[in-house]
Amino acid sequence: MNFITASSAIRQQRIFQNAHEIFRDTHPVLDDFLLMAYQALAIDYPKFYKMDRSSQLGFLASEILLRTSVIQSYSPESVAVVLANAHASLDTDIRFYESMKSAASPALFVYTLPNIVAGEISIRNRIKGENAFFVTPAFEPHTMSLYVDTVLEKPQTKACIAGWIDVLHGHYDVFLYLVEKEKRGVCLDHTPEELTTLYQQYYGTVDGRS
Repeated sequence: MNFITASSAIRQQRIFQNAHEIFRDTHPVLDDFLLMAYQALAIDYPKFYKMDRSSQLGFLASEILLRTSVIQSYSPESVAVVLANAHASLDTDIRFYESMKSAASPALFVYTLPNIVAGEISIRNRIKGENAFFVTPAFEPHTMSLYVDTVLEKPQTKACIAGWIDVLHGHYDVFLYLVEKEKRGVCLDHTPEELTTLYQQYYGTVDGRS
């Protein structure tokens, strides 16, 4: 049995850590909200300003997710990252297409792949384990839990950052959780049922509608 040891979420101008709200802002514009959250959480990582929205959302959620974890005690090769969303990199693709009407933005072009957010999280936390990204219509607890458990069957893999990072046209839905082989933290069994309950605790229903 593997265990969910921590979780985080970003939705409706709020940031949560283990189901507790830790930040709220009134800015309706996503870019403004992301900047205010980054500054309020006192994170020092200048590369944040160059990231696309998906990577900024994933970065902030992962920073909160790992604040009280012991992930730093694991070797880089023993931590995996498994993520999913519904719109791939479409939010950035559209912005890059618009930039081509004047001068194509190389800074945006770098982020026209959906798995770049997983790369940013891995670089920040020196993760070198298995890395996977799926595009599905909605967050699928059963598929996610099954795949993550399969990844953790490997003896060298001790932990996995998993979840959902979706954004399009300023609408966003972010949920991350940490799975480990050791009992610690919130210590929930890593089952589809527990994962569904945890996701609903943040979002109301499993497909993201509140």
